[in-house]
Amino acid sequence: MEKISVIIPVLNESNLLPVTLPMLNISENEELIIVDGGSTDLTPEIARRFTGKLITAERGRGKQMKRGAETAKGDILFFLHADCIVPENTFENIRSLLKDANISAGAFNLGIHSRKKRYRIIEFAVFLRNRITSLPYGDQGLFLKKEIYEKIGGYSDLPLMEDVDIVRRLKKAGRIAFINKKILASPRRWEKEGIVYTTVRDWILALLYTLFKVSPERLIKFYKIVR
Repeated sequence: MEKISVIIPVLNESNLLPVTLPMLNISENEELIIVDGGSTDLTPEIARRFTGKLITAERGRGKQMKRGAETAKGDILFFLHADCIVPENTFENIRSLLKDANISAGAFNLGIHSRKKRYRIIEFAVFLRNRITSLPYGDQGLFLKKEIYEKIGGYSDLPLMEDVDIVRRLKKAGRIAFINKKILASPRRWEKEGIVYTTVRDWILALLYTLFKVSPERLIKFYKIVR
């Protein structure tokens, strides 16, 4: 059985880790790598309850995930945001999907962990985007074979848009497929910044990066870290 390395970048996530990490149900066939970007709360202590592989890296999701991948021993890399809850049978579904040699990577459908009906609209919009562009974002749980990751050069050292950047390179290596199950992301960003503002802002930033080649160093000025 192929070993899966679950790589989670964290920064001051002491409130969410006790909820999200137990849902992983890590077995001997998986390893959990948590990459801390300089937390000042109890995040490191909580992380150590779930894994012996807590490492540090310079702050930034791209840098942290790149560091985690460098230490990974698994055949498959599964990059997961700290505020996401995975669905049942996650690892079995990942292994099954990646048996297809034509698939370079995969991700889940996006679910938002809230009962508010307005979030169902966002979920549907993301579903359509996935099917039209095959461009999943980082909060959908990107996974791929380690050999493919190394072949395309892995995560770039970007302050923003690291997920868009790597997926665009993965599309050249093969098809990106979606598991028809929802990974549940926290609604905290939408709740704090506003649903309309956050959604429109994120779409505009992605368009500026992909179509108009605006650098992530400029775009990061319009993106706040929300905890």
